[in-house]
Amino acid sequence: MKPTLLVLAAGMGSRYGGLKQLDQMGPNGETIMDYSVRYALESGFGKVVFVIRRVMEEDFKQYVLPRYADKIAVEYVFQELDMLPEGFSVNPERQKPYGTAHAILVAKDAVKEPFTVINADDFYGKEAFQVMADFLTNEAETVPPTYAMVGYRLDKTLSENGTVSRGVCTTDENGYLVTIVENHKVGYTDNGIENIEEGLCCKYRGDEPVSMNFWGFSPKFFDCLNGLFIDFLNENQSNVKAEFPIPNVISYLMSHNEAKIKVLHSNAEWFGVTYKEDRPYVVEKLKRL
Repeated sequence: MKPTLLVLAAGMGSRYGGLKQLDQMGPNGETIMDYSVRYALESGFGKVVFVIRRVMEEDFKQYVLPRYADKIAVEYVFQELDMLPEGFSVNPERQKPYGTAHAILVAKDAVKEPFTVINADDFYGKEAFQVMADFLTNEAETVPPTYAMVGYRLDKTLSENGTVSRGVCTTDENGYLVTIVENHKVGYTDNGIENIEEGLCCKYRGDEPVSMNFWGFSPKFFDCLNGLFIDFLNENQSNVKAEFPIPNVISYLMSHNEAKIKVLHSNAEWFGVTYKEDRPYVVEKLKRL
């Protein structure tokens, strides 16, 4: 069974200032998603599923689907605030999506195979897709579940134009994830690389592995997501800014011994566009490939 590529493309791009998922940055008008889909196809993936918002559907049909229709099976699903379990309703004051774990959950009916999750606006490198494809083909159906993430060096994932959010990881001697701590304001300072988030300030060497939202799961992952999302909604009914991100789910699974997470390494280079000022750098990098 060929694995599926799940592309998270519903983000608003508030810091970037527009729909960066459709921004053509490659030398021949390619989007970053084009590179990801091509690398996945060359690594043995059999289908790609996009998570988008309804407001993006027409642009998606016009500019995205035709690029892949004759190359790989393509589906898309919507992530919206009203996509909640029975008995829950949207807080009228909420504006932002619930987070990356919710984006995965909305794809449960479209994904029946081992799958990898990536961000639409991140460039992960070809080798990373092959490493993940090998894992999904050979190790993703263990009992209890073993999931995976591709780790990247922290100092290779920062922006010179502002702070970024990074899940900083620690691993054991066998390469399995021990902790993942979400830092929301990581960047270069006069003292090196630091997280300057209030109350969580800390300094990093730069070689720490970080999660760039490149995950590998079996379909069993959807079952635990559903229950944990219900718990999240019950605990955050009045918190309109609370999010349900993948690292929180991973931390729960590890702390309850419900899954192990293998940290996969590759020499692939990561880069992305968090801010508009990052765009010229990414355009130049893609030109050199």
